Amino acid sequence: MPDLLIELFSEEIPARMQAKAADDLKSRVTNGLVEAGLTYAGAAAYATPRRLALRVDGLTERSPDVTEERKGPRTDAPEQAIEGFLRGAGVTRDQLIERDEKKVRVFYAVIEKPGRPAAEIVAEVLEDTIRNFPWPKSMRWGAGSLRWVRPLHRIICLLTREDGSEVVPLDVDGIVSGRITEGHRFMAPGAFDVTGFDDYEAKLKRAHVVLDAAERAEAIWQDATNQAFASGLEVVEDKGLLAEVAGLVEWPVVLMGQIGEDFLGLPPEVLQTSMKEHQKFFSVKNPKTGRIERFITVANRETADHGATILAGNQKVLSARLSDAKFFWENDLRVAKNKGLTAWTDSLSNVTFHNKLGSQRDRIERIAALARELAPMVGADADLAAQAARVAKADLASEMVYEFPELQGLMGRYYSDAAGLPPEVGAACQEHYSPLGPSDDVPSTPVSVAVALADKIDTLTGFWAIDEKPTGSKDPFALRRAALGVIRLVLENGLSLPLDQFIDLQLVRHKGHLIDEVSETDVDDLIREIAAHGVFGAAYRTLKAQRDGATDGLDAMNGAVPDKSVDLLSFFHDRLKVYLRDQGVRHDVIDACISMPGNDDLALLVKRAKALQTVLDTEDGENLVQGFKRANNILTQAEEKDGVEYSFGADPKFAEDPAEKALFDALAQAEAKIAPAMTEQDFSAAMAAMADLRGPVDAFFEAVQVNADSEVLRRNRLNLLSTIRSTCLQVADLTRIEG
Repeated sequence: MPDLLIELFSEEIPARMQAKAADDLKSRVTNGLVEAGLTYAGAAAYATPRRLALRVDGLTERSPDVTEERKGPRTDAPEQAIEGFLRGAGVTRDQLIERDEKKVRVFYAVIEKPGRPAAEIVAEVLEDTIRNFPWPKSMRWGAGSLRWVRPLHRIICLLTREDGSEVVPLDVDGIVSGRITEGHRFMAPGAFDVTGFDDYEAKLKRAHVVLDAAERAEAIWQDATNQAFASGLEVVEDKGLLAEVAGLVEWPVVLMGQIGEDFLGLPPEVLQTSMKEHQKFFSVKNPKTGRIERFITVANRETADHGATILAGNQKVLSARLSDAKFFWENDLRVAKNKGLTAWTDSLSNVTFHNKLGSQRDRIERIAALARELAPMVGADADLAAQAARVAKADLASEMVYEFPELQGLMGRYYSDAAGLPPEVGAACQEHYSPLGPSDDVPSTPVSVAVALADKIDTLTGFWAIDEKPTGSKDPFALRRAALGVIRLVLENGLSLPLDQFIDLQLVRHKGHLIDEVSETDVDDLIREIAAHGVFGAAYRTLKAQRDGATDGLDAMNGAVPDKSVDLLSFFHDRLKVYLRDQGVRHDVIDACISMPGNDDLALLVKRAKALQTVLDTEDGENLVQGFKRANNILTQAEEKDGVEYSFGADPKFAEDPAEKALFDALAQAEAKIAPAMTEQDFSAAMAAMADLRGPVDAFFEAVQVNADSEVLRRNRLNLLSTIRSTCLQVADLTRIEG
């Protein structure tokens, strides 16, 4: 079986596109070969700045012969229909066969498709792959119609066998396939022939090209860490940068340079970000002080002076970049020390957050008001939380964050400390954006938690207020991430938080801003919901001042729940299901707990769900659910038939069977345990007491006929089933449990 080697040699491919392009080349070629009837033993793709390569091992010599039967028209069909079938099948009249089928004679065409040589199939598949390659961006050059990421110069397409190799003939817009490639652009610019993959890889390495990106990355990291270790330093790990740099060079040469003394006083994050974003340098830090003192750059060639000239040029450019960073840093520090962070906050009134949600300054005031309301719930000082919220986004107006947006929050902490603000405020400035993803750390200090929650709840309620919700896979404002952030903040800090109240409070603040754009009824519904919860804060008073008479008739409020509030809480529940599913909690268990009162307290909801999951994982719990469903089904059918509700309490004096009497006793004992356990939110104890009912319920159904001939017994037993249902439903809505 032959092995296939493909190389597409071009001008430099952007590093960010190389890995996906290699995967696309592999999948498109191998899928095309398989669809054409060829099989193979294995395949691997490679990428360097100037080439994509693919090896396919153990390719079959040719596709198999195929016999296909195609059903045609009836033998007595019109001649035109038969002629059309002949043309479509590519056969003549004498090649048709007739068969009896459902009392009629039908024509069949037997089409023989002989197998094709591998070379013919490879040529077709590769040409189609090249012409339809999914580059994010591509270009045309010269007079041809071919589009490629950069001008394509050569194509290698070889089938290698034990007795030698053959070039697969291929011509794509005048680029003819062959066995010639080139080495390093500067260190080995000449062309050379190859006979197969092993020969190709070996000759490339002699021509100063490391084909495998993983091998280049490993070589860079090993050399960089060794050089740093020799100087008593260590390289700051950055896997993304390592992958990018490995895509910029074909022959990596690691060089370590010095950072000028004038710049060593910059925050290490500023140095690291500036060097990474502008120069693609790795940072090298002193492990004793944490200072960034040197940098690692990766050249694409060896030089006679061992990289001295390259290093000098890089250091010169780096000094210019860091001079800018130092200028921004010093200017920002002067503002923070002399004017305080409020100078930046005030300027954010001219920065639009969203055209329907006002400026960044408007948003800051909403977040500060909500942080003050949240503070007692998370154990934070209300004044400190409000102060932190008012300056948390001040660094957005700083010169440093304008230059490096990825430093927002972190620079806020530096500037807060420089302004002499309490350390809790600085921590909140840095941490309030977190968590940004599933692996990101969650803030734990009370002030940071209050501001982080307020920030995310304001974002969610704001976009809900203007009906800008996620749809399908689209989530341009990262609202799913914000909801997951709230969930993690609540659960990982063990917070008991009535989320619905704070959703409504913030919706009122947004409606206050949008007062001219919404109906009075909509605003009144929100006020009623706030009133029903007994929550009246600064936002309520602001709204009252904006609208004369907005609070008329508070005594008669009916507590109607606004649609937006319910909708947003459901959104939180959907995100919570995803979060808990990853922890092994069944979706029906979560649904059973969401149906219970207090479902806006996410910590309480999760505690209930995990306790229920634990019970359902036992044999008693699983069988009790079946007993509950049996009782509920019998009771529901009887209530529908009789047109009455059997919920007035069963009387033990009418019990006749010992199993019936035992169930009365068991339910009384369970109720005595479940009620206080639910009051104390001891869901494990409540559900254990519920699971103890499994035996008495099973025994009852085995021994007792519910629909007895005696109407008194029947009613009493139906009321007993109602007691089973009401006892179990105190713990969770077991009707939602599947199975």
